[in-house]
Amino acid sequence: MSQSVLSLKNVNIYQEGKIILSDVNLEVNHGEFIYIIGKTGSGKSSLLKTLYADLPLLEGEGKIVEFDLATLKEDDIPFLRRKFGIVFQDFKLLPDRSVKDNMLFVLKATGWTDTKEMDAKINEVLDKVNMKDFASKMPHQLSGGEQQRIAIARALLNDPEFILADEPTGNLDPQTSIEVLEVLRKINANGKTVIMATHDYALLMKFPSKTLKCEDATIFEVVQRTV
Repeated sequence: MSQSVLSLKNVNIYQEGKIILSDVNLEVNHGEFIYIIGKTGSGKSSLLKTLYADLPLLEGEGKIVEFDLATLKEDDIPFLRRKFGIVFQDFKLLPDRSVKDNMLFVLKATGWTDTKEMDAKINEVLDKVNMKDFASKMPHQLSGGEQQRIAIARALLNDPEFILADEPTGNLDPQTSIEVLEVLRKINANGKTVIMATHDYALLMKFPSKTLKCEDATIFEVVQRTV
């Protein structure tokens, strides 16, 4: 039997006092790859923000990787977020430091202290995204696709159970988008659960997987050919 890593029951999601998604019921099992689609403003990002506690869960029940979102305390949020790797559309790399120093910043911020262990971990995650030779490069020396690969590597640093990707191909050309998605699929094949918000329907057709759609303040599963 598959292990549930996310369960939302009768959840209403608000942003700035306005209801964005109502009556969300969602079960995600360990190792699934799930797309969330929908127009801009339909609630995709708000749902992801609720999962990593950027938006509080005010109504309904929510459990994610053994944390209760409804009763989550401020002090617990860093521990919850260590269970996640989060990948954004705009990469969010620190522009004034090298790829390696971007990685070290995250490791030190999450409690790593041993230099050898940190170096080994950085090499390991860069290898997973085929970017091992780029550790000394600055972000501006990299293409958009290379920056996103680095962002995915950074998301893997603390061996998360879950990857949340919010429009990770939104700033990339079609071929680079495919390459980035192939990296995420490989990570998923190695046992990580991946939830990816996207409006790139070409990717869905090329790499079909379970798809949820945000529309009219609701979220529901769609059959691939009708997206």
